[in-house]
Amino acid sequence: MLTRPGRAGLTILGTVLGIAAFVSVLGLTATASGQISKRFTALAATEVLVEDASPDPDIAGPGFPPDTEKRLTRLNGVVNAGLYWRAPAKNANGAMLVSARPPSITRGTGEALAVMAASPGYMRAVHATTSAGRLFDDFHQRTGQKVAVIGKAAAQRLGITRLDAQPAIFIGDQPVTVIGIIDNVDRQPEVLLSVLIPSTTATSLWGTPSGRADSQPKALIETRLGSAQLIAKQAPLAIRPEQPDRFKVTAPPDPRQLKDQVNTDLSALFLALAAICLLAGAVGIANTTLVAVLERTPEIGLRRALGAHRRHIVAQFLSESAVLGLLGGLAGTAAGVAIVVFAAVFKQWTPVLDPSTVFPAPLVGAGTGLFAGLYPAWRASCVEPIEALRR
Repeated sequence: MLTRPGRAGLTILGTVLGIAAFVSVLGLTATASGQISKRFTALAATEVLVEDASPDPDIAGPGFPPDTEKRLTRLNGVVNAGLYWRAPAKNANGAMLVSARPPSITRGTGEALAVMAASPGYMRAVHATTSAGRLFDDFHQRTGQKVAVIGKAAAQRLGITRLDAQPAIFIGDQPVTVIGIIDNVDRQPEVLLSVLIPSTTATSLWGTPSGRADSQPKALIETRLGSAQLIAKQAPLAIRPEQPDRFKVTAPPDPRQLKDQVNTDLSALFLALAAICLLAGAVGIANTTLVAVLERTPEIGLRRALGAHRRHIVAQFLSESAVLGLLGGLAGTAAGVAIVVFAAVFKQWTPVLDPSTVFPAPLVGAGTGLFAGLYPAWRASCVEPIEALRR
């Protein structure tokens, strides 16, 4: 090994790559799954959606009573809750024509934008923030004010950049005053390309929501962490105690189950790649050891002539291949740990490394080298002393 350091270094390179892949894959999987779990828990795990699934709304009556928002916010574990639905569409593509000028001037050539009726609680549930103006509140909702807030993408299409002159827009032929421009939302990004008006205003302008599937009212509920599953069971009872079965509730899956699925999928995929690298390293060690057996045939014959048994020859070559594997395992473990740490620092994550994965990794490399040396060691033990000394 020491007389041919270059060949020995190339021999252990496959093991280095395999062990580095093994350690870094498990470390990065644990680190990434922790971040996925954190992000999932922070947003999606706190969202519950309630829809009216009654097959005949006219017979069953309105699905959501006027005080739905108050009923939901009284539940322990609810942070914000609100109703929303799309206003009746005026054209074939499911959007209403919205213009910044009267219909007599635009002649029906306004922008086709989604018009949403929403309660103030819905704005809080999606975490809407404004770049100009303000959101409508309980006063606008209670008095049915003809006001609107628009998403930033909708504002760009309508050419509205300032609100100091209290600009008005026309939804069909109905004028409403723009009081705010939404800059960002954490949930339901389609809000940024929509016009939102108080739900009471929408009802007074266009009546109750239609029976179309895309115009059915929905309740968006933001819960505290860990409360989503409970709120999903309680919300239908709070809204309509006499008919809780008419609602379809969409609750997030268990974050722990999602995390386990992510861990399993990522680990299975990347561990297969690590196994391929280890196999390549084992083949490299076996090939080099076999070449060494052929080159050192006179040395083997001399040792056998001096009294060495077959087991001694086997032990010699197995120990050499095991040492090569161990060196590759040590270097690969160090490289894998470095990859995990550097990747976590670059992404501003918290690196996660399981000691039960890191510490045995060099031994895995040694075991790979030992396995790779079995055949060459057996070939070396079969060399006859007389035949070897003739070469």
